[in-house]
Amino acid sequence: MIEKVQAMTKTSAATVPTISDLDECAAITVAEALKIILSDSYALYIKTKNFHWHVSGPCFRDYHLLLDEQAGQILAATDAIAERARKTGNTTIRSIGDIARHQTIKDNDAEFVTPQDMLGELRADNLHMVELLRRAKEVADAAKDNATSGLIDTWTDEAERRAWFLFEISR
Repeated sequence: MIEKVQAMTKTSAATVPTISDLDECAAITVAEALKIILSDSYALYIKTKNFHWHVSGPCFRDYHLLLDEQAGQILAATDAIAERARKTGNTTIRSIGDIARHQTIKDNDAEFVTPQDMLGELRADNLHMVELLRRAKEVADAAKDNATSGLIDTWTDEAERRAWFLFEISR
């Protein structure tokens, strides 16, 4: 049995023109979903850092530290997201302009945002990320891309945790 699987793998690997064994169209679809997630991750990272830098009020220290922790977690995921797209044989974002073209999370350039509004907006954005991740998981599962699907589970859990913390701290 093992020899049969190895023989099939050698044969199929020789005919696949990309670094991935995924169907080329499926791999492109997965990479496009990852490009949106990556773009939104950067948009959410910048917004979280913006609020981290500009939060004020009686709960400053707690909010400041929480937002810094969350921003770090979001940034840490970006490399894995981009590298997963590359592992499928595709490209990923290349610039701030490219991020802007693909992001679905809205920027916040307001001069002043109350701490409660910051927390509420970030909670909504994290829940939006959860929704995007669930859609991307469906795409990855349809492509039989188990590796991407598994990573998406982790990123979903992290986004849900951030949303939960933002909810609880704002009550």
